[in-house]
Amino acid sequence: MDPLVQIEPRGPRVKPRLPDFLRKTGTHFHAVQPLKNRLRRLNLHTVCESARCPNIHECFHRGAATFMILGGICTRGCAFCSVPKGSPEKQEMPIDPREPENVARMAAEMALRYVVITSVNRDDLAGGGSAHFAETVRLVREALPESRIEVLTPDFCGDMDAVARVLDAAPDVFNHNMETVRRLYRKVRPQADYDQSLKVLAFARAHSPGIMTKSGLMVGLGESEDEVNILLDDLRACDVDVATIGQYLQPTRRNMEVAEFVPPERYERWTAYGGSAGFKQVFAGPFVRSSYMADQVNHAAAAGTERQ
Repeated sequence: MDPLVQIEPRGPRVKPRLPDFLRKTGTHFHAVQPLKNRLRRLNLHTVCESARCPNIHECFHRGAATFMILGGICTRGCAFCSVPKGSPEKQEMPIDPREPENVARMAAEMALRYVVITSVNRDDLAGGGSAHFAETVRLVREALPESRIEVLTPDFCGDMDAVARVLDAAPDVFNHNMETVRRLYRKVRPQADYDQSLKVLAFARAHSPGIMTKSGLMVGLGESEDEVNILLDDLRACDVDVATIGQYLQPTRRNMEVAEFVPPERYERWTAYGGSAGFKQVFAGPFVRSSYMADQVNHAAAAGTERQ
């Protein structure tokens, strides 16, 4: 068994020291600001920025970004997430009607061969904004007919008509993240439901069997190794094709603290466990995020399907 990398008790404003395996060795500051400027010109958001992803320099340097639609303010307050929060009763949050067109335009300008589209939660909107989501997929498809499209959707409050609306726009990959194990849901995702998220994934498989399904989770929140194995089993029971597993890193002091820095050996065991459970691909490691290297993960999963 691997040694635990536990977080030592510290003062409330002192960050825990990162182990060596969680230190990025290179940055590409020159690639970040120019792409940010282009995105702002079209009033576009990325989850790379809003969620303070540690891979942003690497991905922007590669010319990759995950578009975040339905505006930049989320109606939920998940403990792990740094995306700005807002309440529709207190704050007007209009959706930019040109956002789908601008996402398509930006994806074409970037000449993306693989486009990832996610969104904030908009529980205040009819259908959770699913029609806007579907329109974005369609316009990206028109602009880049040879590219592959992955969507990372919210749960739409369990509205399967909304899920179907996005699936009917025919993305190549449907991703909905579980984020954490069942026991921690109330703490980590208080406005979400573990079984409801599984139902979204199961519905996606049944409604659109030709679309690859995917889900991701964070570790280091206080879960056990066996609890992650159980979550992987639950995903396979829904016939999910791809799973991603990565280390949670506290994005701001307002977010929940890291319980543990998970050592690389444990990711290797989860990868092996997922392979034996029947996943087409399990992508696991300290810096893995749901959309990180999504093009390569999709390619590896598709290649595995072809060999079967």
